[in-house]
Amino acid sequence: MNKAASKQDTVTIKKYANRRLYDTDTSAYITLEDLCERVKVGQNFIVVDAKTGQDLTRQVLTQIIFEQEIKGFQILPTSFLRSVIRFYDDKMHDVLQHYLDASMITFMGNQDRMQNVVGKAVEGPLGTLEEMTRQNVALFEKTMQMFNPFGTMFGGKEEGEAGVEEKVQKRAKR
Repeated sequence: MNKAASKQDTVTIKKYANRRLYDTDTSAYITLEDLCERVKVGQNFIVVDAKTGQDLTRQVLTQIIFEQEIKGFQILPTSFLRSVIRFYDDKMHDVLQHYLDASMITFMGNQDRMQNVVGKAVEGPLGTLEEMTRQNVALFEKTMQMFNPFGTMFGGKEEGEAGVEEKVQKRAKR
């Protein structure tokens, strides 16, 4: 999703005093779990206090992280959490915020690159394995034809040497 599109596609979520969340785009109440799923698929939203209009997005995102940690999806190590807490009263907290943001962007970019590398690495051996399988099937079919005195293949259709070659070529194109 590009940045221009993400600005236009940002949905406003209103948070009411009773802690209910209201999606102004769909005109429906939603849950923190719904917002969690939206984050995972990359949908942008802001959360505002329904009464004051104050931006509550950071607090709600922190609450989502808290809920995920409680559910057992513990990503943040205790030592990391302690270190972050130490920076709240430190003059370097702005630097840390930018550092963590840049680190996460780099991490996600590296993750995408690694998935591409792994995908290409898997394609190579699988392509080789697939080609070997094609050759083995062709050899098996030719061998079976040599031992079949009537020249028929498995489907009961009359096939000569050219028929087997066509089958092998069709399978190779798949």
